[in-house]
Amino acid sequence: MTTMVLDIGGTAIKSGLYADGALADIRETPTEASKGGAHVVQRAKEIIASYQQHTSFQRIGVSTAGQVDPVRGQIIYANENIPGYTGTRLGEILEQEFHVPTAVENDVNAAAIGESVFGAGKDHKDFVCLTYGTGVGGAIFSRGKLYSGSSYSAGEFGAIVTHPEARMIEKDMFSGCYEKYASATALVKSAVQLDPALDSGRRIFERLQEPEVRTLVDRWIMEIVYGLTTIIHMLNPECVILGGGIMEQPYVSEQLREKLYPNIMPSFRHVAVERAALGNRAGMLGAAVLKNT
Repeated sequence: MTTMVLDIGGTAIKSGLYADGALADIRETPTEASKGGAHVVQRAKEIIASYQQHTSFQRIGVSTAGQVDPVRGQIIYANENIPGYTGTRLGEILEQEFHVPTAVENDVNAAAIGESVFGAGKDHKDFVCLTYGTGVGGAIFSRGKLYSGSSYSAGEFGAIVTHPEARMIEKDMFSGCYEKYASATALVKSAVQLDPALDSGRRIFERLQEPEVRTLVDRWIMEIVYGLTTIIHMLNPECVILGGGIMEQPYVSEQLREKLYPNIMPSFRHVAVERAALGNRAGMLGAAVLKNT
């Protein structure tokens, strides 16, 4: 059986065909998210139709930004990165258009499913998966299954309050929260204040030997540790899987392991800390094996 897969992000829509455990004909198309949810849906339809011209598929699996009700295939909530996306019945729209069963899941959940089947989570039953990028996303696996919570939104680790002194919820619900300090965006924001030329993760780590840059990175790594300390003590996972391009930096993973374990109780130190294994294909592979609900 062949599955058409999409991974809808704020910047790009990755697409491909999945069969017999492998992805093929992988493409990447600009999302043009600022044009709104209806435009993104139309982009998705056009991408799928372009595959349909020369390939038949029996299912569609979609990983997407936003909080998702996988039962209805509906976007529960999406921020203004994709205006007007909230409420979109994406599964229903694609099923009506292409007449095949369609499964839809949040992108971080889909990536965690991918890691559980094909990657760093396949030998673990109880793990958490976090991605550090524009924000901080998370997913929870318990006894081998994704834990979704009462309204399919469990794992919003970016909303953990790590700096209560900075809370100003009347202006920003995420003020004082983990993702404001531990995301890749937060690192770059701090670095630009030090030197405007440090406007990307790549440029920051190219200059890691400079004492001021290293101090800044070390401070950011501790922000990651603060959140992980809470998550590990709360959920007692056997493994923490860390994703996002910034986690590919060896210095980050080395320092995280060194600084995390002294911050957690001895009875929790069996937890393994691993980098995500599937890179930017995790969401697509997760979408490929979603179950229709």
